Amino acid sequence: MAHVRQQIRDRAAVTLTGLTTTGSSVYKSRRYALDDDKLPALCIYTMDEGAKLITVGTRTLSRSLNLAVQAFAAGSSTTIQDTIDTICVEVEEALAADFTLNGLAKSCVLKSTTISLNPEGQETIASAALVFTVEYVTTIGDVETSR
Repeated sequence: MAHVRQQIRDRAAVTLTGLTTTGSSVYKSRRYALDDDKLPALCIYTMDEGAKLITVGTRTLSRSLNLAVQAFAAGSSTTIQDTIDTICVEVEEALAADFTLNGLAKSCVLKSTTISLNPEGQETIASAALVFTVEYVTTIGDVETSR
């Protein structure tokens, strides 16, 4: 089994695979640049996480994880923001429909969205970084099982 954090990242990838705009172009922790033929695409990362003790007897931790979903698209400067916004709609609605990430989390809620445009080159490249706060619980001695 894997850390619940990895299970959450994996579940987010499953939930976001097959969306209308990005299809199967979903990557977890991608290290290399995306070629134009792979766009539009989503990259999923788990970022910082905070934890606090909530039950002393069973040593239970409440965890708050930032899950980033980064969307990438290329297109004309007149339509690229519409494409990015469409992808954001699809991502937000898909994760809202899987609010507990198949029971791994207590909640998965959008925290912030940052959009950027790079008009250099033949096509404008746009990206949106959607950060979701994922609340989940584990015990100190078992970080592979969500409670």
